[in-house]
Amino acid sequence: MVSARALWAGRVLSGLAILFLIFDGMIKLPPLDIVTSTMKELGYPTTDSFARLLGAVTLACTALYAWPRTALLGAVLLTGLFGGAIATHLRIDSPLFSHTLFGIYFGITVWGGLWLRDERVRRVMPFLTR
Repeated sequence: MVSARALWAGRVLSGLAILFLIFDGMIKLPPLDIVTSTMKELGYPTTDSFARLLGAVTLACTALYAWPRTALLGAVLLTGLFGGAIATHLRIDSPLFSHTLFGIYFGITVWGGLWLRDERVRRVMPFLTR
């Protein structure tokens, strides 16, 4: 059993991650120049339909993560999304700590929030011994 403070810390971490991911997914839906130019820099197609696809995938994974019954599946899918972002930044030789490792930082936030708020995840990944 986790304390009420830890549960709320998990909810806050998860909430911050969800808010960021909703913003990230939503800005890819309308045809914005900043999204198109960034996609070009990353070596991806600059079509509006590709950006919308990435936005829809991000929002779908985030919705799964936000819903308690499917949060574990959402976290796994988001981990794959973060892995793709890391691989992209490695490929184009982005700065290591600010760009390339951001997916790891964010993955720790997503999984840490889930671990703190979900007993099932703590049973599978028992980091604390009593």
